[in-house]
Amino acid sequence: MRIGELAGATGTTARALRHYEQAGLISSERASNGYRVYGEQAVVRVRNIRYLLAAGLTLDDVRVFLPCLDGDVSAAPPSDKGLRVALERLAVLNERIAAQTEARDRLEAALREKTGDRIRSVA
Repeated sequence: MRIGELAGATGTTARALRHYEQAGLISSERASNGYRVYGEQAVVRVRNIRYLLAAGLTLDDVRVFLPCLDGDVSAAPPSDKGLRVALERLAVLNERIAAQTEARDRLEAALREKTGDRIRSVA
């Protein structure tokens, strides 16, 4: 299938697919006209990549999961390395959330001070 067909089948964009290919997560062959051609298995692989990205992993993180990207990645038993990467990413996300929460709380407190407590909490 061509890149547009793969994009449609996986709910992504051709640009994202080229990015995944550049990152070494998917591969294609070139037709005589230069178009990228993907096998049917690419649909499963791209869906798994998108699943892992939606879970908060980065493309670099996803590389650890290459051995299981062609199957049901959500049902596969995690490897020690996969668990380590996921736990590290979770720690990074928790740090970012804590920093953003702290910034929101400071802004909210400053607004309350300046407006005489006339704002509603957004938390």
